[in-house]
Amino acid sequence: MHFSVINKELTVNQIYIIGISTSSVLLIGDANTIGASSVFDTPPESVIIRPLVPLAPAR
Repeated sequence: MHFSVINKELTVNQIYIIGISTSSVLLIGDANTIGASSVFDTPPESVIIRPLVPLAPAR
């Protein structure tokens, strides 16, 4: 996928960030490349793995 945006002039005076979501990007200005990464910060002993609950079949 190729996505091109051309901004002529951009001025940002102030940004207030109250919280972030699981997957979020805050971009001000230009970027040639954006890389995604993931961090799992829960200790392994607190992870509970159970069988998945099946979803209802599509109608």
